[in-house]
Amino acid sequence: MTARVLNGKELAEQVRATVRAGVADFVKAHGRAPGLDVIIVGEDAASVVYTRNKEKAALEVGMRGNLHRLPAQTGEAELLAIILRLNDDPSVDGILVQLPLPKHIDSDKVILAIDPSKDVDGFHPVNAGQLAIGRADRALVPCTPRGCMKLLALAGTPLAGARAVVIGRSNIVGKPVAQLLLAEHATVTIAHSRTRDLPAVCREADVLIAAVGKPEMVRGDWVKAGAVVIDVGINRVSDSANPGKTRLVGDVAYDEAAERAGAITPVPGGVGPLTIACLLENTLLSAKRRAG
Repeated sequence: MTARVLNGKELAEQVRATVRAGVADFVKAHGRAPGLDVIIVGEDAASVVYTRNKEKAALEVGMRGNLHRLPAQTGEAELLAIILRLNDDPSVDGILVQLPLPKHIDSDKVILAIDPSKDVDGFHPVNAGQLAIGRADRALVPCTPRGCMKLLALAGTPLAGARAVVIGRSNIVGKPVAQLLLAEHATVTIAHSRTRDLPAVCREADVLIAAVGKPEMVRGDWVKAGAVVIDVGINRVSDSANPGKTRLVGDVAYDEAAERAGAITPVPGGVGPLTIACLLENTLLSAKRRAG
């Protein structure tokens, strides 16, 4: 078996096109563009690039994108004051604070400070709670789990009654994607580092989602024949074929898994592109809700 490759880049372009059309309609109806404000504290190279890409993506679909770059020594009180100002600004529909934050800032306190209706990352306890009680229609859903569900739809995966295994229990991916799968009537197992006989658990999965952050941890013989594999991991490792160079790999040993899976996401080019596309989708959704 050679797995169908689920092209996240192409799907993300479709999502962006839909958002672009929705933004144009919103501007006609309300006389302003939806606004996304992204805050970064410090100069972590990867985070700087990522936040710039978010601002650029917002501008490309016709939104007002604004990147706030704050020095690493910015105090917690100063950051919270900026968030409160953005909460009160009617032109701001989405607020995103890039994580991780410097150690002297309490991330939980920062997330709590964001207006839940503008929390386009979907991390606020109000949004997490709505998702947990099965009211995703009232929540802003975290972007990466939202992208995973779009990829499963692309694969045409029947989720009702399916066995789904999620490896990873983070608040950012593992727990919310499990809630989304439950809402589609899948039978869900959340596995993690202390799961006994993890390979055997994975072999039961019709849908396997890997979000553990360990390069190529999931081997090919962990995959049930015909299963759909969604690889959330993005890990940089040494490239043995090019000494001194690095390459990106997922949490799944792709070549091995592709021999057994029915469909699989590549890394890069799978879940990654959909995360920013879903961020734009959340921002437009927030703008529409706030406009009534």
